[in-house]
Amino acid sequence: MTNSSKQATSQSPILEATFEQAFKGKFYGVLKWEQLDDLWNIIKNNSEDGWYLYAIGEEPPTELIKGEVFHSMINELDMLLRREHNEDYCGIVYTDDLKTPSFIKVFDPNNIGTSCSIAKTPPLPGWIISKLAPSDLLAPMKQTAKRKRWWDRLLKK
Repeated sequence: MTNSSKQATSQSPILEATFEQAFKGKFYGVLKWEQLDDLWNIIKNNSEDGWYLYAIGEEPPTELIKGEVFHSMINELDMLLRREHNEDYCGIVYTDDLKTPSFIKVFDPNNIGTSCSIAKTPPLPGWIISKLAPSDLLAPMKQTAKRKRWWDRLLKK
């Protein structure tokens, strides 16, 4: 293994996993709104290479989103979470790494079901922000018309 191969492996092991493996991997909860602010700042500051933004129930994206478009979409997602998850804690966002995230699950505040408890079939997140190209997770439920319109509006910005 070359030096550069070792460096790439140690920097982001998630990028060597498949999307499904990464999805089923270990995640850390973003419990406080301040932690979510920190997470958003980290990924916005690391947007030059782009991120995939995947709305579960839609076709998985094939193109990375970068720069101001990415920042705008994250800002919109943040506003939706804070508006519709009317709690003094976050608890609906999970990431593979709080300091150097590569994969983030964002649960829809209107469809969190039993995501905080052990269940045979936990709900899928509403959105995934990932460095890995997504594959279809075959969501059992399509997005509601309201969420679909919101997502479509974001994509057209």
